[in-house]
Amino acid sequence: MKQLGQLANIRMGYPFRSRLEHEVMGAIAVVQMKDIDDASLLHVEDAVRVDLADVKVHHLIRPGDLVFRSRGRTNTVALVSADIGPAILAAPMLLIRPVAVLPAYLHWYINLPATQAVLADLAEGTSVRMISKAAMETLEVPVPSRRRQQLIVQVSELTMAEQGLLEQIAKERKRLADGVLMRYARNTR
Repeated sequence: MKQLGQLANIRMGYPFRSRLEHEVMGAIAVVQMKDIDDASLLHVEDAVRVDLADVKVHHLIRPGDLVFRSRGRTNTVALVSADIGPAILAAPMLLIRPVAVLPAYLHWYINLPATQAVLADLAEGTSVRMISKAAMETLEVPVPSRRRQQLIVQVSELTMAEQGLLEQIAKERKRLADGVLMRYARNTR
């Protein structure tokens, strides 16, 4: 087991001093908590866009980064799996940039229900619970070999794909049953 701070660089999102104003032709997308859905997927197509003169390269989000919701009822992380163009993360979100572990493995581990329970214990505050950067750095993470990390990620992806297929099968089965029952109801013989 290692602490997350030993496996990744963690930094607070960009601290905007005022309310974000959307600029249609803005050069930089600003990723906020609303841009992560309930399935922990990142959606930047509707992100607020801005023009910033003082953005440094280390502020920019890149593939392999993890975007962590440090505040709110869920503290899941989204994986930036592709190039999303020039984008920065807004505070109070945390940017996790893995250096000694596979990003997809860390994504899987942080989103596990058991890890989410640990994170809930790390949260501070009464009305709005927040997990600080310092608390995230102390999160214990098991670190198997790279090969095992890859296998864990592959099995996790297959499990999610299976779940999606099972949901699709259930919907189609219900649609079929409803169709058969409707024909039966309409048949007056």
